[in-house]
Amino acid sequence: MKETALITGASSGLGYDFAKLMAKENIDLILVARNNEKLEENAIELKKDGVEVDIIVSDLSKPNAPNEVYSQVQKLGKKVDILVNNAGVGLFGQFVDNDLQKEMDMLYLNINSLTHLTKLFLRGMSERGHGKILNVASTAAFQPGPLMAVYYASKAYVLSFSEAIENELKGSGVTVSALCPGPTKTNFADRADLGKSKLFDMGAMDSKAVAKLGYEGFMKGKSVIIPGGQNRLMANSVRLMPRKLATSIVRNVQKEK
Repeated sequence: MKETALITGASSGLGYDFAKLMAKENIDLILVARNNEKLEENAIELKKDGVEVDIIVSDLSKPNAPNEVYSQVQKLGKKVDILVNNAGVGLFGQFVDNDLQKEMDMLYLNINSLTHLTKLFLRGMSERGHGKILNVASTAAFQPGPLMAVYYASKAYVLSFSEAIENELKGSGVTVSALCPGPTKTNFADRADLGKSKLFDMGAMDSKAVAKLGYEGFMKGKSVIIPGGQNRLMANSVRLMPRKLATSIVRNVQKEK
């Protein structure tokens, strides 16, 4: 039976790359993002692969957005077999100086909406005994992140949450994966004001390559996917370090140029 995937943050970057990969696999799509114009452009391109594409315009940093998305999916008469919680933002700077509302919106998007959407769509998957969930975390999930304190903490939640429910769902027919990319060439850096940080000076992976590796691991049911050898080395090595040392290294990597 043909599957349907719902992808958040699908207007550009990893979200759109995931959509293109799934369209090639004949998976119907529901694209969710704030930018209506971009979603419509993407839908036209993706339909060329012969799949159905619906769009839902939603700002998932707003409290009722997940309920509204779920309601619109019900109105479409669709069952979501694959959920990709890709939408997320970051914010660079000292916690004491950063704008509180931006941080609250980031927490709602990165944590609350992801959790809420997972709850809403997981119930149907569990009842049907079939489904896949991909939550996009980050290598930031593995250690504290000075100068992006709230972002790093939010991604630690995503990883922990994903691993926990993956364990709960064993034998249910539903798999949960956490994708943990390192620096990636998308518009994330611009939106997070990372232009003044040294982080991306060390190099970044191509978005298409990250999406492909993430998609392959996800479809195999891997619980944690870390694209790139350097990223895997970093994620594994920090587990062996004293926490203060790992935190100091992140601070040095991310400090202003």
